[in-house]
Amino acid sequence: MAELYLVRHGQASFGSGNYDQLSEVGERQAVWLGEYFSQQDAIFDRVITGTMRRHRQTLDAIIQGLGRTVTHIEQHAGLDEYDFHALFEALGPQHGALKALRHGSKDDFFKGLRQVLQLWSEDGIDGPIPEAWASFQRRVSEARRAIQDGPGKRVLAVTSGGVMAVMAQQVLRSPADTAIALNMQISNSSFCRFFFNERAWQLGSFNCDPHLDRVDRRRYQTYA
Repeated sequence: MAELYLVRHGQASFGSGNYDQLSEVGERQAVWLGEYFSQQDAIFDRVITGTMRRHRQTLDAIIQGLGRTVTHIEQHAGLDEYDFHALFEALGPQHGALKALRHGSKDDFFKGLRQVLQLWSEDGIDGPIPEAWASFQRRVSEARRAIQDGPGKRVLAVTSGGVMAVMAQQVLRSPADTAIALNMQISNSSFCRFFFNERAWQLGSFNCDPHLDRVDRRRYQTYA
């Protein structure tokens, strides 16, 4: 069977005017991940990212840590994150308190995000949104199919936490609640390892961050 290492981007710029930008911590996380892959002699014969800036920045830092040249990089929009800003913004007046959590502390934001994702999965958001939950599910499935149908025995793909959670949910054939719960657990620069062939997928490991599992790096374990 082939392998997919599905990586979440490094820490982005939470709370800034442009979230789609790695922080210095995020860059360091991704370099360390590349160094880990190099130490494991992991040679990827196919490399894919979403189309977001933080995805490509994470890949560039991984490549730096790998110390190897990557000559061909693909993009697939199915690996792009959902627009959490738009989901909060589309909440109606009856969800005013929930909408306000977006501007609270980081803990408030994640508490609110879980509720917003639940509403989204139940088609319970009143205002206009960029895509329905079913559409998000569909494009993640399309990205997974593109990986499955393409070449490569060891594939590296850089994406975001929501995509990782939904892909795991789909492979496990679990309900939407599973994707939401998993989404809340995924740390920056962690990876999931999948095995696949032309017929089936298996989840081998979830939310792994061995490159940060050291006493002197614990403070680099982040979630936003």
